[in-house]
Amino acid sequence: MNYKNLIKNQENRLKILGLLKFIPDKPMIKLQYRIKTKRKLNLKNPTRFTEKVQWYKLNYKNPILPKCVDKYEVREYIKSKGLEDTLNELYGIYNNVEEIDFSKLPEQFVAKTTSGGGNLQVFICKDKKNFDIDEMKRIFKKQLSKKTVNAGREWPYDKIKPRIIIEKYLKQSEDKPSLVDYKFYCMHGKPQVLLVIGDRDNREKEKKSMYDMDFNQLNYKYADYQTFDKSLQKPEKFERMKEIAHILSEDFPFVRVDLYNINGKIYFGELTFFPASGYLEKIEPEGFDEMLGEKFICSRENFKWENAKN
Repeated sequence: MNYKNLIKNQENRLKILGLLKFIPDKPMIKLQYRIKTKRKLNLKNPTRFTEKVQWYKLNYKNPILPKCVDKYEVREYIKSKGLEDTLNELYGIYNNVEEIDFSKLPEQFVAKTTSGGGNLQVFICKDKKNFDIDEMKRIFKKQLSKKTVNAGREWPYDKIKPRIIIEKYLKQSEDKPSLVDYKFYCMHGKPQVLLVIGDRDNREKEKKSMYDMDFNQLNYKYADYQTFDKSLQKPEKFERMKEIAHILSEDFPFVRVDLYNINGKIYFGELTFFPASGYLEKIEPEGFDEMLGEKFICSRENFKWENAKN
């Protein structure tokens, strides 16, 4: 059973989850796992990646996580790691839409909420003359005024003050503006698997492929997406990308480090501790969940911030 098929409207799904917020995190996460995977969640001895991320939600309470998932506050974390040169140009941070002076913004920009995830609450302006600013204001007012439903029980997002951040619009090239995403799955400071996503502005042509750290394409494939062909070249300064992923992940048992690479210029995207709330899309052949799970050691001994206090 897929609850998204039963309740197709996302807003209605969130309303229902909001009504269930009285249920404690542990039983709710168990229930969601059963619904989404058709399996019982093993929290005592998790082996799959999807199980371990649910364990991670419940047990890893490092107080720096809210800062790292906030799309504005994370900039300070990046700077503290000596990687300020990877940050995109910032046009402004705003508590509400009334604070934004659109006349001072360039013709192209990206606006999003600091608490949004999964490309939600993101507006890309490619031409200010033809951009519906009123619609963007309406959506942002709605998002910032209501209590966000933490559907996946990802606790760091409950600690964020939702705001609006506006940055430079990045594009791969003039003839092909859609950025290529490089998402490094990092365990204990070591990049292990790379997910590359391209053509995201066209769902029918969107591509997803997975690679090892030598940029060899893995045999695992996203069943519902096209894959890149073998002609996809290793990006410029790939070793530097891996180094950045290592630096940004070394403080955590697991984090996905998202980067962009535009002709060798590397940009930071975001840090994600519970990608897709800890669930995987359909991947073929079977075994990817277990393979990734083997690399993620769930143990309080890996909680560096707790060790530092003791």
